[in-house]
Amino acid sequence: MFEGLSDRLEGAFKRLRGSGRITEINVSETIKEIRKALLNADVNYKIAKDFTDSVKEKAMGQDVLKAVSPGQMMTKIVHDELALLMGGEKQDINLKPNPSVILMSGLQGSGKTTFSAKLANFLKSKNGRQVLLVACDVYRPAAIEQLKVLGEQIEIEVYTEEDNKDPVKIAKNAVNHAKDYGINTVIIDTAGRLAVDQEMMDEISRIHKAVNPAETLFVVDSMTGQDAVNTAKAFNDVLNFDGVVLTKLDGDTRGGAALSIKTVVEKPIKFVGIGEKVDAIDVFHPSRMADRILGMGDIVSLVEKAQEQYDEDEARKLQKKLAKDQFTFDDFLKQIQQIKKMGNVKDLMGMIPGMGKALKNVDIDDDAFKGIEAIIHSMTPAERNDPSLMNGSRRLRIASGSGSTIQDVNKLMKQFDDMRKMMKQISTGGARKAMRNMRNTRR
Repeated sequence: MFEGLSDRLEGAFKRLRGSGRITEINVSETIKEIRKALLNADVNYKIAKDFTDSVKEKAMGQDVLKAVSPGQMMTKIVHDELALLMGGEKQDINLKPNPSVILMSGLQGSGKTTFSAKLANFLKSKNGRQVLLVACDVYRPAAIEQLKVLGEQIEIEVYTEEDNKDPVKIAKNAVNHAKDYGINTVIIDTAGRLAVDQEMMDEISRIHKAVNPAETLFVVDSMTGQDAVNTAKAFNDVLNFDGVVLTKLDGDTRGGAALSIKTVVEKPIKFVGIGEKVDAIDVFHPSRMADRILGMGDIVSLVEKAQEQYDEDEARKLQKKLAKDQFTFDDFLKQIQQIKKMGNVKDLMGMIPGMGKALKNVDIDDDAFKGIEAIIHSMTPAERNDPSLMNGSRRLRIASGSGSTIQDVNKLMKQFDDMRKMMKQISTGGARKAMRNMRNTRR
């Protein structure tokens, strides 16, 4: 994510390293490189110039503390300006009306239908909402079927009228259906086109007037850069939408759309799509995104993801097992499953400060744990429960059954044994403290 921009900004800050103080000369050189980095990231020239002018003005007015280098000071200024450029504070979605109608808009191919299902799943699981998905794309082949399949995956009702070709009537009928059945959230997936056209604008404008949505979201593919920004402006002129959704952000190495769109349309980015799975959705936090752009990681989001999977009772049971040296391969398997639920492994590791750069050219597959799981599943229940049973013949059988080598099995056994020893050492004090800290954070 934003790999190219991060590298170029890091190069710009290097110009200040070793400088004893901030001067107009070394700041000007750094600012020039920052502007180049933004332009290369497909940020609009005026936005890039205004941004760097503001950074320069603030940098020249700073007295650098003895404990802080000019490079660190400049990084802090750029971080704060990046966060401001992307909106400053996170903006929540409006869910006050009952039912709350959320109208999705955007071009064909932006990921609008998939994101509608992601948002439905998010509101159901995180906010406890009763959600109805509405299929109003009556033009694109298989659009209704796609939404129905996604609805089945997340166990959410999809409202369709396949004999009705009037999306305005479908939307109105769906809202009435929600009222009749006590459903408090309605997400309407509308039709997109390959380009902005008057017919599409007129149609979505009529739907907007008919259902009076609490929230209108514009969905755009972040990888299209300035085209995304221009499309957003065209939609906003007609719809006056409430917020932006950036999809495919995990594949965006430049970041032009994320950095420009708030300034151009004066509407906040509310959500981002970061993968294909139905749970691959994040609330957009400008400050956290600035952290990631500058290689600082995003430890707050990582902790939040961990807390979503955290079960206090299970943690207590695990701690007791560790203290008694009873941690088994079944327990290990449970921990792997919890990590996998948190999301893409490389993305998670990139949230750890300093890890993003280290992982730059490392390919970590979503199936990174597949080989480990295969080995554990090839063990008998007795072997998983008592690793001391694992003699040479058993290891050979497990290697054959899991499609791995005896070296792979031996390596896992060594790693498991080392991990169990380490976890036992910290279980009496460290785990207890960690649990207490997590409880306090959640409150």
